[in-house]
Amino acid sequence: MLKHCGKLVLGCAFLSLAGCQTTSNNSGQSTAQHQEIDQLIISEPLTVNFKKEVALARISDFLVNGEISQEQRAKAYYDRGLLYDSFGLANLARLDFNRALRVDPKLAAAYNFLGIHYTLAGQFNKAYEAFDTTLELEPDHEYVYLNRGISLYYGGKNKLAVEDLTKFHQLDQTDPYRVIWRYLTEHKIDKQRALDNLKQNRENIPDSMWAKQVADLYLMNISEATFVNNLTKNIKSQTELAERLCEAYFYLGIYARMYDQPDRALNYFKLSLATNVFEFVEHKYARRELLETRLEMHKNKMSQKP
Repeated sequence: MLKHCGKLVLGCAFLSLAGCQTTSNNSGQSTAQHQEIDQLIISEPLTVNFKKEVALARISDFLVNGEISQEQRAKAYYDRGLLYDSFGLANLARLDFNRALRVDPKLAAAYNFLGIHYTLAGQFNKAYEAFDTTLELEPDHEYVYLNRGISLYYGGKNKLAVEDLTKFHQLDQTDPYRVIWRYLTEHKIDKQRALDNLKQNRENIPDSMWAKQVADLYLMNISEATFVNNLTKNIKSQTELAERLCEAYFYLGIYARMYDQPDRALNYFKLSLATNVFEFVEHKYARRELLETRLEMHKNKMSQKP
């Protein structure tokens, strides 16, 4: 229930979130726009769903049965891979997706998930091949444009990423996440044009969708503190809270990176990961963002050495 969703005053471990010192000229613009944050909202990490555990056991028993058809076997491997993925067991998930494809090489959805896992592992060429194969087998699989676009984004192919994520956005212009990911890719190429497009695309998002506030944060219509303070609105369970915080802290981390505040970004990505919402795109790529932020900090440190 909502009454259990309290605000915790953070101690020394998160002091850097409240007043991180920055070295970029751009960061002053951001700092001037938002209040100091001395409180963050914390959720209980999600636990494994009992029904999913039962489903996993049943599928494993089903696969032992030698009398099932090849189509049933491929589907069972794929379904078990999805369950492993939802538990955060990436290697086991990838094994089952590959097993499914060995049985049924035309299982488009398995290629799509393999592409995601290749992206997370930094194997971008394999990821692109997997996503391309998905579209060849199932041209109407619209979420491939999201997943391939994100893969291209992290692979540094920004123009191609914009093409995919623009197409994905155009398929549903009321979806705030499509608007946000389009903005993130466009921001890599032309920051002002990205902001102009975000401002325009924001108007199509219904006010009832909380993630519209992510667009408002990036447009600086609201402060970082206001964004955080609004996170518990209309939340009815710990699960809903964990899911929202997973998303919110991920996008806050990217926001902090945009204004050269890597210490703040690191902590936000850690908070996103701490929710254990393994199925969400934001949770999957929070670890990737952690890696890139640390590499960026290391390069900056090395460049400052005499």
